[in-house]
Amino acid sequence: MRQFLLSLAAILLPLAAMAADKTYTLQSPDGNLGVEVRVGNEITFSVSHGGVQLVAPSRIAMTLDGGRAFGESDKVRKVTRSQADRWIDAPVYKKSRVREQYREMVLQFPEFDLQVRAFDAGAAYRFVSKLKGDFLVESEQAEFRFPEDWTAWFPYVRESASYEAQFYNSFENTYTYGTLSTWDPARLAFLPLAVEAPRGMKVLITESGLLDYPGMYLSNPDGGTTLRGVWAPYPKEVRQGGHNMLQGEVQSREAYIAKASGATEFPWRIVSVSTEDRQLADNDLVWLLGKPAEGDFSWVKPGKVAWDWWNDWNLYGVDFRAGINNDTYKYYIDFASKQGIEYVILDEGWAVNLQADLMQVIPEIDIPMLSRYAQERGVGLILWAGYWAFDRDMEAVCKHYSALGIKGFKIDFMDRDDQVVVDFYRRAAETCAKYGLMADFHGAFKPSGLNRTWPNVINYEGVHGLEQMKWSAASVDQVTYDVTIPFIRMAAGPMDYTQGAMRNATRGNYRAVNSEAMSQGTRCRQLAEYTVFESPLNMLCDSPSNYLREPECTKFIAEIPTVWDETVALDGKIGSHVAIARRKGEVWYVGALTNWNAREMELDLGFLPAGAWKMEIFRDGPNADRAAQDFQHLTLDVPAGRKVTVHLAPGGGWTARITR
Repeated sequence: MRQFLLSLAAILLPLAAMAADKTYTLQSPDGNLGVEVRVGNEITFSVSHGGVQLVAPSRIAMTLDGGRAFGESDKVRKVTRSQADRWIDAPVYKKSRVREQYREMVLQFPEFDLQVRAFDAGAAYRFVSKLKGDFLVESEQAEFRFPEDWTAWFPYVRESASYEAQFYNSFENTYTYGTLSTWDPARLAFLPLAVEAPRGMKVLITESGLLDYPGMYLSNPDGGTTLRGVWAPYPKEVRQGGHNMLQGEVQSREAYIAKASGATEFPWRIVSVSTEDRQLADNDLVWLLGKPAEGDFSWVKPGKVAWDWWNDWNLYGVDFRAGINNDTYKYYIDFASKQGIEYVILDEGWAVNLQADLMQVIPEIDIPMLSRYAQERGVGLILWAGYWAFDRDMEAVCKHYSALGIKGFKIDFMDRDDQVVVDFYRRAAETCAKYGLMADFHGAFKPSGLNRTWPNVINYEGVHGLEQMKWSAASVDQVTYDVTIPFIRMAAGPMDYTQGAMRNATRGNYRAVNSEAMSQGTRCRQLAEYTVFESPLNMLCDSPSNYLREPECTKFIAEIPTVWDETVALDGKIGSHVAIARRKGEVWYVGALTNWNAREMELDLGFLPAGAWKMEIFRDGPNADRAAQDFQHLTLDVPAGRKVTVHLAPGGGWTARITR
C-alpha cells in the first residue's frame, strides 16, 4: 500500500503543479499580435502573430542575492490592464511626432511587477522591483525559444577567445546568415538580432530603457533553437589602458551582473515583429520604450559635420601643410561655412597623446581661437574625446569647453556595456546637457532609448560603418551590409555610419587605402545613404578638396536634412534592397540602395499630396557598373500616377529631392 501511495503521489504532484499554472494573454491594438505569459513554478513569455507562434514559451526570471528571485514559484496578487493611444512630439528623430498605441497588462507579485506591452509592431516586457534597500542581481534569464530551426542574421562579437574577451568589443561586425542551429556555441552576438519566420515574417530582438544595467548579448550554447541572454558581470577592478591609454580594461569581475536599489525599473526586452521587411526600417519601439525626456531640449541643433579623420586631413591645392593644425581646421571651417554645413569636428589628435587629459592641448591647436573663428562664420565645433579622458573629470571638461563655445563631444572607445559603462552614458548625457552640449557616442553599443531620455545624445556608432573601408580587405562585403542594417541595426535608432565618399569603387576595383579611402558601390549609393540611414548628426566623411571638385553632389549633401517630420518605408528585403522616403516641411527626399545585383525598382510615391511635383534626381550612370563614380543629375516631373521606375547598378543607389 505504501508503495502504491508513493507512486500515486509521484503522478499527482506534477499534475497539481501543472494545474497551478495560470495563463495571462494580451493582444495588440490591431488584434494580430498575441502575448501569453504563463505563471507557475516559473514564468514563461511567448509571442504569436496571425495565429503563428513566433517565440515559443520562454523562461524569464531574475536571480538576486540572498536566495531571492523574480519569476520562480511566485504567485500573482493582482492583474491590471490599460491601453494607450496618443501622439508624442519627437524633436530629434526620424519623424516629428510618434504614435504610441499599445495594450498593457501588469502582473503584480509580492516583490516585483511584470509589465507587458503589446504593440502592433511587437511586444515587450520588463521587471519592476518593489524591494526596499540595496540588492544585487546575480543573473537574469531571458530565453527566446523558436519553434523551428529558422534562419537568422547573427551580429557576432568579433573576439571569440572567451566570454570575458567578448565583453570588450566595439559592437561592430557584419552579419553571419544561417540557421539557429549553426550558431557557434562559443560566441556571443550583440543586439539587435533578426530571425526569419514563416509567411515572410521577421522577429527582431533588442532592448530599451537601458540606463543603469548591463546590456544584453545573445548566445546559443546548446546548438538548438533557443537563444539565451548573457550579461557582462559587474567590473571589480578596472585599469586604464587600451587605445592610447583611453580605455578601461577590466581585470576582474564580481559574481553578479548589477547593483540595484528599491523600486528599480529594469530594461525592456523587445520582440519586434514584421510581416514585411520594410516595416523594420520604420520601427519606433526602442524610442517609445525609452524613458521620456524631462526639461527643455530645444537648444539641441542637429546637422551635418565636415569630418577630418576619415580623409586623413588630406587637403590639396592649399598653401600650407595639411594636418592637425590651426590652418587645416580654419580651412575646414571656411568650407563648412560656404557650403552651409553646421559643424566641423576636431577628431583624435588635438589633445596631447597618451595623457588622457582633455585640458592638455597640443601646441599646433588653439581651441579658443578656432572656436571664435568658427562662430564668426556660423559654424559650431565638436571635439573628439576618449572615454577615460572624458570620464576622469567630466564636469570640469564640459564646463570649460562649453564656455569656449564648443557645441558637443564625440566620445569614443567605451567598448563595453557592463553596468559601469552603461551608467557612464547616462552621466555623460546628463552632464553634457547641463552645459548645453551634444554627445555622439562611438566605440558604443546600440541605441537603447537613451536618445529619447536625453535628446542631446544625438548619435551612436555601434555600426560597421564606412570607416571600415579604410583598412578592410576586399572580401568584406560592405554593400550587402548596407542593405541589411536598415532593417536590423537601424531599428534600434540612429547610427553614425559616416557616409559621403567621393572616391567610389566597383566590387573588383575596391581596395583599402587609409589616406585616400574609397567606398564600395557607386557615387549615387553614397548620396542615397543620407536619406536611407537615420543620423541626426551626419558626417561628410571626405576631404573638402574632393567635395569642391564635385559641386553637384556636395550641394545635395549639404542641403539634405538630418531629422525629419515624416518617414515612409517604401520597399525592401533584408540583404537585398531598401527604399525609404522622408519629409522635412514640404520637401520630400527618397533614397534607394541595392546589393551587388543590378536592380529595377518601382517606387510608389503615393504619399505625395495632390498637385504637380518635380524630382531632382541623382541616378547611376550607364557605365556605373565599371566606373562607380558615373552618375546622372537631372530634373523630371513626378508622373501623375505617382509610380517611378528606377534602375540601380550593382552596388548602386538612387536618390531624389521632390518639391512642388
